[in-house]
Amino acid sequence: MTIHSVVIQKLLTTNSHISRQTVTHHFKQFTYGIRNKQAILDSDKTLICLRNALNFITCLSRDPSSSFLFINTNPLFQPIIDEMTLKVTTFNPERVSNLWKMRGFLTNSFSPKKFRSRNKKLVFGPTRLPDCVVVFDTERKSSILSEAERLGIPIVGLVDSSTPLEFYKKVTYPIPANDSVQFVYLVCNMITKCLMLEKKKKEGEKRIGRKATSREEVKQIEESTGESKVESANEVLVIPYDNLAPLSGDIADMKQLLDKLVVVKFNGALGKNMGFNGPKSLIEVKNGSTSLDLTVNQIQSLNSKYGCNVPLLLINSRTTHDDVLKVLEKYSSSKIDIHSFRQGDQIQQELSFSEGGEDEWYSSDHGAQFLSLMSSGTLDVLLSQGKEYALVVNPDNVAAVVDPKILNHLAQNSVEYCMEVMPTTSGGLMNFMASSLQGKFKLEDFTSNPTKHSVKKFKFIDTRNLWVDLRAIKRLVDTNALKLGYLSMLKLFEKAIGIMIPQSRFPPLNSTSDLLLFQSDLYSFTEGVLIRNDARTTPTNPSIDLGPEFEKVSDFQSRFKTIPSIIRLDSLEVTGDVWFGADITLKGRVRIAADPGVKLEIPDGVVLKNEEIKDPRDI
Repeated sequence: MTIHSVVIQKLLTTNSHISRQTVTHHFKQFTYGIRNKQAILDSDKTLICLRNALNFITCLSRDPSSSFLFINTNPLFQPIIDEMTLKVTTFNPERVSNLWKMRGFLTNSFSPKKFRSRNKKLVFGPTRLPDCVVVFDTERKSSILSEAERLGIPIVGLVDSSTPLEFYKKVTYPIPANDSVQFVYLVCNMITKCLMLEKKKKEGEKRIGRKATSREEVKQIEESTGESKVESANEVLVIPYDNLAPLSGDIADMKQLLDKLVVVKFNGALGKNMGFNGPKSLIEVKNGSTSLDLTVNQIQSLNSKYGCNVPLLLINSRTTHDDVLKVLEKYSSSKIDIHSFRQGDQIQQELSFSEGGEDEWYSSDHGAQFLSLMSSGTLDVLLSQGKEYALVVNPDNVAAVVDPKILNHLAQNSVEYCMEVMPTTSGGLMNFMASSLQGKFKLEDFTSNPTKHSVKKFKFIDTRNLWVDLRAIKRLVDTNALKLGYLSMLKLFEKAIGIMIPQSRFPPLNSTSDLLLFQSDLYSFTEGVLIRNDARTTPTNPSIDLGPEFEKVSDFQSRFKTIPSIIRLDSLEVTGDVWFGADITLKGRVRIAADPGVKLEIPDGVVLKNEEIKDPRDI
């Protein structure tokens, strides 16, 4: 019998797989089937989620200053939790004041508060926020879930088939299971073992450290100690987009929120690598619309729908400024304030870092350009107009969204700096694994220049879409903090986070292969927002590699009569002198390679599925 089978058998003995009679729609991903009108949970998925939660708790416990808050109101569980906290605090005395069990109460106050618990005992509230909240009876603690979510505190919680969606989305690390006494005991026992094992590892490291007697070894220990103190400053809290609080449907509230926003878009990139003589933002993306058109349409739609005034600031380079000014004439009748700036040479280009450095995750100089613009007097004008937040849009990201949901999270949680990031893991992972990437991550886990080889050592891709608090920028300008040179932008702000967006919101435009994705039936756009076709069930986009014959935009357009249908396409590789007819459908893995000197034409209306074409007779 394998170890996996033993663990699954242990879960079955706790009756963790027997759930309620009702099964909510979002919980069906954890359900194995129905028996005797009761939902049967998939123990494999329960085990995966349990491992994710324990791994997060273990990683968090490595920081001596970390703290946990255990929430429970079920009297059947209380002796188990009491025993767990007693073992942990006894074995690890340094956590006595940091490991709390408050019998169901949580406060967001930084000063002590007194509560009367249900058994008439006086309980004191914590004087600082915990780093993690563990909830054993999620159904009864909706208020704590809401409060922890608003404070940005990760939540580990037991959920079952009757847990409403509004509560389930707030749990960072959900553990789908029947909350039986046996299963709660198993979970508490595993948490205890994880914390105790981590403690033993630390003691072993200390014993090894005592054996270092030479001056050189002592110096190395001192340097490593100093680095550990800086680790917390080099970490970013990442929150999945689906875990953000929903927006209120009140138009007045939305207007008040959006009136605080200004959108900044960079137009300094040229389309030379695609054979386009002009700014990349003026390349036709979909149905005659450019990426600049999509941004303008988004903002115009928000202004019309909510009666707000979201302005657009365009930052152009010397080579793109004149072309952008000509295009802006067609927006003269639109309901949007557009201001175009020409960025000078005084920008601190030294803020751009090479790959592999400490700030490699933010290697673009867009942040430096934006801060330089804010230092020039534009900031005071925006603040006087009531603007408090700026969305800085990456010019390569065609599907960037002016998202009020992210703006609402920043305003509710006083966030000064927010990155939009995307996981580097395969998009084929199941949806229930997405929440396992919430938590604190080091800067070394982020990259803004992903490649096929380097992306394996990173956990997140920085999309270079930024949300910044203008009042924080004002503070930095007044204190001359922006002149510190080689310093990470993130370290300048008091509260910085990352929001993990889905892959569909970060399709870059760097080649004609990317252009084929946008112009196909895989994408459509509504009110300036690119929307992926629901008919494609695979979460990742097809892999497309067009040869050098398609490199220029003009050649790309001439070699396609119409863009093929790629809804069911997995990968496409095209090399040689290939020409596509109209109404072609591509499915599965397709490779088309024309021999040198041979013109290969794909006829109209053909369907290619898992084929390799080298000659017209292969069609």
